[in-house]
Amino acid sequence: MSSPKIRKSGPHTVCGLPPIRIREDETLDAFYRGRVLVLQRKRGYRFALDAPLLADFIRTRRTDELLELGTGSGIISLLVGLRPTGPITAIEIQPALADIARRNVAINRMNGRITVVRRDFRTYRRRKKFDIVFANPPYIRKRTGFLSATAEKSVAKHELKCDIVEVMQAAARLLKDDGRAYFVFPPRRRDDLETAARASGLHLHAVRDVHPRPGAEANLFLAECGFAAKAERVLPPLVLYDDRGGMTAETRRIFEGRNRGPAH
Repeated sequence: MSSPKIRKSGPHTVCGLPPIRIREDETLDAFYRGRVLVLQRKRGYRFALDAPLLADFIRTRRTDELLELGTGSGIISLLVGLRPTGPITAIEIQPALADIARRNVAINRMNGRITVVRRDFRTYRRRKKFDIVFANPPYIRKRTGFLSATAEKSVAKHELKCDIVEVMQAAARLLKDDGRAYFVFPPRRRDDLETAARASGLHLHAVRDVHPRPGAEANLFLAECGFAAKAERVLPPLVLYDDRGGMTAETRRIFEGRNRGPAH
């Protein structure tokens, strides 16, 4: 799944408050009808459709304090940060991506809402826990598949720095007892996610399959987890494109930031 249409390409400055300096190896993409601007590397990690899908799936309240494990360019935190929520902490292990995420926070004037921390979330500790933890974890198992052309992209896509077990362990360690954790993952690895969740004391509370088109198998699923043991809710599936290749009405609303999907 590809990133949204490119708005500008460096190097130059886009006027605004503050001015946006686009470097030679970067692009500036507009999302949510221009309400969010995102700097990304041309050859490094670039967010895909799974990012806005997860952002749309997350349910927030005004008083919630949120944590993202592995923020990349910061896109999911930026999209969620448009809503009335409490502060968001976004952790990123890769220095270059953490730098881009901080710049994206500044560009979108969210310095008072989102704090980017360059850290390995496996060693991140905080006395106060979070109401919501969310992550778009690497999908590809260790020692499988082909690495990407850049190390930055490989770390984002492959389980090189962390695996789903470590993601779940961190989520459980940093989540309040009544908190909620949200993830997006491929269906072929659903058993891995469920096993890792259970081992960390978490249970699947709601699941939503994502299908590329009518009649096609799901290629992603969205999951809400928590500590309480209760019946899992299977939400109506999300179909991204119709038979003619056009976006469905719900996909369009997600890309415009107007959707919240079926109630969890």
